[in-house]
Amino acid sequence: MAAYEILIADDHPLFRSALRQALTLSLGSNVRLVEAENIAELESCLQDKSDWDLVLLDLNMPGAHGFSGLVLLRGQYPHVPVVMISAQEDPSIMARAREFGASGFIPKSSPLEAIQEAVQIVLDGDVWWPEQTAASAAVSEEEKAASEGLANLTPQQFRVLAMVCDGLLNKQIAFELNVSEATVKAHVTAIFRKLNVRTRTQAALLLQQMGTIPQSE
Repeated sequence: MAAYEILIADDHPLFRSALRQALTLSLGSNVRLVEAENIAELESCLQDKSDWDLVLLDLNMPGAHGFSGLVLLRGQYPHVPVVMISAQEDPSIMARAREFGASGFIPKSSPLEAIQEAVQIVLDGDVWWPEQTAASAAVSEEEKAASEGLANLTPQQFRVLAMVCDGLLNKQIAFELNVSEATVKAHVTAIFRKLNVRTRTQAALLLQQMGTIPQSE
């Protein structure tokens, strides 16, 4: 049995392949690597097995808005360390990832050795941040409230919220998730309660709070 089990969550096949190569080179037969290309696949992996040693999470994953994927994972699986990976390398973005509970941040431009070092350090129970990470990040009260509410959602409620944010009606969400419209209405009611909002627009805006990321790519 592999000593480490790591989830690679990124929608770019080439970068997933590069991560797999880097980790296989450094950890050899001591690692089992599983890939997910969107938040739904990542959640499925975590529901099947909740004791992963590490999740490598792309900042801009399909199905999530900015840091909302990180917030969801920290809320549902607080014992699983999450390292963000991104082509966006603004020091304030790295600092915000730290504020929202990540154990590290790996810029996609990092050399192979840096990726290997970062992963090993986090697997050993520590944290790893690039030298250019800002000392602190200005996380607004609205973002703090949004993150606390999102952390309390179930994965299915998060999926429903993401679809609400995309403008889908209850009937369309029910079709996409293969559930009844009444089930979707119940989820929306629970989401409103947990997020302390009253309308779909307010719920969508709250999710988008987690996606206000400087576009430096």
